[in-house]
Amino acid sequence: MTYNVIYDGDCNLCSNLVQVLEKLDRGHLFQYVPMQDRQTLERFEITPQDCEMGMILIDADRPTHRWQGSDAAEEIGRLLPLGNPFIAAYRALPGMKWLGDRVYAQVRDRRYHLFGRRSHTYYSAYPIGCHAVRNSDRCAEAISEKVSKKISEEILNPHNHTVVS
Repeated sequence: MTYNVIYDGDCNLCSNLVQVLEKLDRGHLFQYVPMQDRQTLERFEITPQDCEMGMILIDADRPTHRWQGSDAAEEIGRLLPLGNPFIAAYRALPGMKWLGDRVYAQVRDRRYHLFGRRSHTYYSAYPIGCHAVRNSDRCAEAISEKVSKKISEEILNPHNHTVVS
């Protein structure tokens, strides 16, 4: 079973959390795409407006099965080794889900102000479609190509923030 995580690759907090997940999981359960990669998001019929509501988690085996925002964060936590008891306890405590949803929304809406914005979009070492073991060389090349293209576009058009496609 594989899950696709759509995150804000320009957000310091979001990118750092993805890097923590990468170290824990090494691409076995989760694969990633930044919300700035519109071409990939179009495959899932996800719009920029959808991304404004927070991170998205998609079950790769059942792409219509999705979580967003704090629900996505909780589901990721539940799927991690030993995460299920903590998420179950969190959900069982009266008022915690309500509070968690509000905190997530506040951080989501102020993430650049609170944690800063990256100068370049972060692309995961485990992008969607690249299994950790089978395709690691091909995936590394694809990531390198996307990052190089993005940096070149920013150098040539520093005031025009284009989206990598």
